[in-house]
Amino acid sequence: MQIHLKTLGCRLNEAELETWAQAFQAKGHAVTRNLSDAQLVVINSCAVTQDAVKKSKQMIRRIHRDNPQAKLVVSGCYATLNETEAAQLMGVDLIVGNQDKSQLVEKTLAELNLDSMPAMSTEPGEVSLFSRGRQRAFVKVQDGCRYRCTFCIVTVARGEESSRPVQDVIQEINTLHSQGINEAIITGVHLGGYGSDISSNLVELITEILDKTAIPRLRLGSLEPWELPDGFFELFKNPRLMPHLHLPLQSGSDSVLRRMARRCKTEEFGQIVKLARAAIPHFNITTDIIVGFPGETEVEWQESFEYIKNLGFGHIHIFSYSPREGTKAAGLPDQIDQNTKKQRSKQLHELADTMKRRFIAENLGEQANILWEGQKEAQSNGTIRHFGYTPNYLRVACDVAPDLILENRMVAGELIEAKQDFVLVRLT
Repeated sequence: MQIHLKTLGCRLNEAELETWAQAFQAKGHAVTRNLSDAQLVVINSCAVTQDAVKKSKQMIRRIHRDNPQAKLVVSGCYATLNETEAAQLMGVDLIVGNQDKSQLVEKTLAELNLDSMPAMSTEPGEVSLFSRGRQRAFVKVQDGCRYRCTFCIVTVARGEESSRPVQDVIQEINTLHSQGINEAIITGVHLGGYGSDISSNLVELITEILDKTAIPRLRLGSLEPWELPDGFFELFKNPRLMPHLHLPLQSGSDSVLRRMARRCKTEEFGQIVKLARAAIPHFNITTDIIVGFPGETEVEWQESFEYIKNLGFGHIHIFSYSPREGTKAAGLPDQIDQNTKKQRSKQLHELADTMKRRFIAENLGEQANILWEGQKEAQSNGTIRHFGYTPNYLRVACDVAPDLILENRMVAGELIEAKQDFVLVRLT
């Protein structure tokens, strides 16, 4: 059977898609990138914002319209929070809530009567990787969150914290590496809380991975800036652990952070960033900021803006606050008008661009071991432009002769010139 897998939203959703792909293939089915070839489509939906809910519904409708013969299974946060609505959408055959995601393949094959012996089995270990190409893979190690930030619906949708056994994670990474994957990205809803339910922690997990796998690059997904275990930044002295962290700050004002029910004050966040930068030169810290949270006064906004400016980030994901039904923040007084949010967002985007350029400038002249990707573009002078990422997650490119194969190789280069959306590299 041909199976097509689609996702919206976070890296965790992408990691789950990778897991399902391998599970379907282990049962003898094939994963196809072409929707028109599929007899079964699985959608991993998102509900982090109202816009994500809208996009989830649009994707479900579009897929049914484009391939009405295919069985359609919907999972993820939208399907979990809006199960009745999702089940009633045209073409949906099965809803699998987040609590049953680990059994999605078994439930799908059994409940849709698809669990018959396939005509031809695929090779064991054959894997289909999605949005990141064949160079890197997302590995889900943890689900759920015990905290309740007032703006966040995801913790409601994902439920209680649950950690994968260390040995399972190691086995998956070794399998991926044997299939040619050179970078594993460790993901979870509350990654810093890994091990809280199995008497372990994130430092133990990473230490074990570095000790018992040989994958060249290990990267951490989004990590809440609290509960980092002792010795966390010592881990980055191992060159296989990439010096980049995405630490969601959300606001640079402590009074706004209190209304968000965030567990990290600005002073603590600053100390974490200081530790990271002391551990490794040019450590890249990226973040999320919510603009226009309910009650955000002009004084709080300026306080937040100055804090962000003084701390500095390599990149900022900027979100204008939008009320999310089912969260405490949606009922808070003093909702901010759209014009104010738009103005503050524009101001922060300009600052973020300035900080990103500054961080890139600090990296010029540096040597980096780059993992080159499959993306490439022919140039007018006959060369081929290849793209890749440095360990600290700067997007880079180099122009080389057509017969030089770089894809999925790690080849060092010197960062020589900042372009619009990448840094030009000279191979060394």
